[in-house]
Amino acid sequence: MKTNFTAVFIVLGIIAGLSTGCSRQKWSEESKGNYMIVKQKDAPTLGYSPQSGVALLTENGFAFKDLNRNGSLDVYEDWRRPMTERAVNLASMLSIEEMAGLMLYSAHQSVPGASSGFGASTYNGKSFAESGAKPSDLSDAQRKFLTEDNLRHVLVTRVESPAIAAEWNNNVQALVEGIGHGIPANNSSDPRHEATANAEYNFGSGGQISLWPGSLGMAATFDPGIVERFGQIASIEYRALGITTALSPQIDIATEPRWSRVSGTFGEDPDLATDMARAYVDGFQTSSKDREIRDGWGFESVNAMVKHWPGGGSGEAGRDAHYNYGKYAVFPGNNLELHKQAFLEGAFKLNGATQRASAVMPYYTISTGQDPAGNNVGNAYSEYLIKDQLRTRYEYDGVVCTDWGVTNDNRAVEAFGGMCWGNELLTVAERHYKIIKAGCDQFGGNNDKGPVLEAYEMGVKEFGEPAMRERFETSAIRLLLNIFRCGLFENPYLDPEESQQTAGNPELMQEAYNAQLKSVVMIKNKANVLPVAEKKNVYIPKRYYPSVTNFFGVKTEARTEYPVNIDMVKRYYNVVENPGEADFAIVFIESPNSGGGYDVDDRNKGGNGYVPVSLQYNDYTATYARAESLAGGDPLEKFTNRSYKGKTVKTYNKSDMTSVLETKSKMGNKPVIVSLLMSKPTIVSEFEKAADAILINFNVQQQAVLDLISGKAEPSALLPFQMPANMKTVEEQYEDTPRDMECYKDSEGNIYDFAFGLNWKGVINDARVAKYK
Repeated sequence: MKTNFTAVFIVLGIIAGLSTGCSRQKWSEESKGNYMIVKQKDAPTLGYSPQSGVALLTENGFAFKDLNRNGSLDVYEDWRRPMTERAVNLASMLSIEEMAGLMLYSAHQSVPGASSGFGASTYNGKSFAESGAKPSDLSDAQRKFLTEDNLRHVLVTRVESPAIAAEWNNNVQALVEGIGHGIPANNSSDPRHEATANAEYNFGSGGQISLWPGSLGMAATFDPGIVERFGQIASIEYRALGITTALSPQIDIATEPRWSRVSGTFGEDPDLATDMARAYVDGFQTSSKDREIRDGWGFESVNAMVKHWPGGGSGEAGRDAHYNYGKYAVFPGNNLELHKQAFLEGAFKLNGATQRASAVMPYYTISTGQDPAGNNVGNAYSEYLIKDQLRTRYEYDGVVCTDWGVTNDNRAVEAFGGMCWGNELLTVAERHYKIIKAGCDQFGGNNDKGPVLEAYEMGVKEFGEPAMRERFETSAIRLLLNIFRCGLFENPYLDPEESQQTAGNPELMQEAYNAQLKSVVMIKNKANVLPVAEKKNVYIPKRYYPSVTNFFGVKTEARTEYPVNIDMVKRYYNVVENPGEADFAIVFIESPNSGGGYDVDDRNKGGNGYVPVSLQYNDYTATYARAESLAGGDPLEKFTNRSYKGKTVKTYNKSDMTSVLETKSKMGNKPVIVSLLMSKPTIVSEFEKAADAILINFNVQQQAVLDLISGKAEPSALLPFQMPANMKTVEEQYEDTPRDMECYKDSEGNIYDFAFGLNWKGVINDARVAKYK
């Protein structure tokens, strides 16, 4: 019999073509220990864990991950397809329980978990210290919510090191890759780049992460380019830590100067905040060159969750909505539209290809009187603010995630947690359902799918199964899209050594430190006392740190100590303990702190509990406060008037003011320089005349302040808000109106208004001032 070799070769070629996708293999595989890396020519690098059960599929010579392990290439597994098409395909495959898991956003997770206190965790039923677990191991709670609750969005707080963070990320991704459809975890972070005051910067030393000024400091540069560069650097460092969503920027307009969260904003001017918001989001979200997948998104992209819609900066009398006593935002100037501006004209109108911020977080506040139907509920519950305004009027189709804990029960007026404002009488499941109907996609701080599934059943009863399935799929598509955009379905794994080298490398630290220098505002320089030549004798008084209860309810111990690293100061000047031997003095102080505006003792003595929030150091009596509050009412209160008119409040740190005055008395005619760490606008009239120079910083390393005092750098920053002349103007200004206070005029004749600042030559009057003031 004569063999037809031509036919044999054709058949063999067909068989070979079936196994290789009719093309020669274009990828190679490399083991990285507990995960594999697949490198491809002209295609994305893939990463997967052999322990997850995921195998590779080949088509046209390219490799793809078989994430659902069904042996075929599904649309969502095909990296060649458009991201939206992939998200739609995957959402259609998910069960209701899987979609419910996607709609969860975890409570705060530290790596490793704390052994006690806030964020405490267990490992095999024991504290971390007792368990023998590795720092990168998953806690019991993490394993539960990842496996049983299908949670895929994890809020990461403290990490032991970049390498440990990378190892933990790999452990998380390997676990979830082997579950269901192999959906990767989208880890997130609150802002984590702010400088530590006593940290020393030396070029070449590197660090855990680059250290930048706080948001107010960024605003004080009046330079959106610096903010965009921060976003570019921070996104690279976030990705090195396994973080792909930033719960930032906070773009509330800080029109209420007493608010405890002013420090997290870009100040009180809508135009400046708008430009900063746009720059921040562009920096975080945009990948370029070989790191881009498409449309600006890629392997250096970090989703930006802008907050807090529609603006949280107008809480009545400065009280904050983390607490029941601060749940009402008020709009006496009818300026809600100004508070939306940073969203609509900034974060939603980017210069970069990603076009708009991929996620939005509403604030806890009840935006009093803004819903035409009269429904005064927390913003996440408001169909008017989310569905009618954000979704319909402004056509926003990204993720909307509630702030943390909005579905939990509130325990007391003064208690932290349980911010279910306007819905206190509903069950936890009913709150979830109301938020879903309002148009939100995700529940911040909820690890438990149970209430989401209950909400689904409520919707089935009201609208039917098909409609409720469609509603859940709509949220799932939005949530999945943000995971696809960052390339996590292709490769969520990290090389711990590379992560350690990337985060806080010397070049990034240098850029961050330069930004710190540009963020410090000099508001006074009498007789040009600054700069002061090095090696002179300096007196620095110790600072009294009072016992206070912080934002999370944790009480600190009182202490008296140097407010600066004295060894660092000695590299600039000779430190002396006797003011008589000093050539000049530096006094380090902070903004006045009188608490959050509520006093249990006042309530226990028969009052309503409400007290002033003061911006001055001396005791303050609220003579000019409203007799009737603009908003009020709560199931835990039998009254609606939250006025504090006539009441007196003390500041915890009055000693800061007295330290300046006492130092001036000791120094006589010799210069006294004040370094003021400012968290909100401050009334400086009580000590200004005793200071020859005043430098304001918004969370920088004190080394940066010393570089400015010594003349190694020149001040160039401007005030990102007004400095009030007195508490009368603070009480009489409108909470929702920017730049409506009488500003302080100092002994040199300068007015501390928005965009004011000095350099060595005097008052700065450059293009930045012309543009924004």
